[in-house]
Parts: sequence; structure tokens; C-alpha cells
Amino acid sequence: QVQLVESGGGSVQPGGSLRASCVASGSSDNWNVFSWYRQAPGKERELICTMGSSGTSHYIDSVKGRFTIFMDAAKNSAFLQMNSLKSEDTAVYFCNYVGPRGEHWGRGIQVTVSS
Repeated sequence: QVQLVESGGGSVQPGGSLRASCVASGSSDNWNVFSWYRQAPGKERELICTMGSSGTSHYIDSVKGRFTIFMDAAKNSAFLQMNSLKSEDTAVYFCNYVGPRGEHWGRGIQVTVSS
């Protein structure tokens, strides 16, 4: 059973940086894909970036150049480095993991960008 534990996030002023972490406990998969989603108040959950165990990553245009997704060497943790944060980045951020045993979600962490 894979369980995702997220940490990080918090509150920051516009232009600031935060890092979110996601540890996939119980994972010994030979392939996986980590993704980060976010859901702002009153909006639908949206996919913002993805990285496979091959190292290939994809980002939506609104975060490209500001956010970076990366994994640890063991490929069982993923991180989201968020730079140059804007007020419109305020949302609950969710980690998503897909592997041979299916799809798993974290509970979400709050990121608030406000002056």
C-alpha cells in the first residue's frame, strides 16, 4: 500500500519561494509518475506539473519557469520548488502518485501568497 505524506507549503509574500515535499511510503515500484495538482477556492483541481521516473517533466504555462518538480535519487519522493510566487498561486496543493499498483493522492497542503 502506497501512502503519500506531504509537507511544506505555508504563507509567503508575492515574489517569495516555498518548497513542497511528497514522500511515497511503501513504494518499491520499478516505475512511477509524480504529479502536483492544485485547487484554488471556487475552482476545479488542476494539474500543474508531472515527472516520471525517467526524468521527463511537464508544466502548465502559468508555472513554467517559476516552479520545478524533482525527485530524490530513490525515486520515492517528489518535491515542488515554487519561486516568484504570485497571489494567483494561492491554493491547496496535492501530490499524486501513479505506479504499477494504481493511483494515490496526498491530503493536500495550503499555499497562501499574500502581502
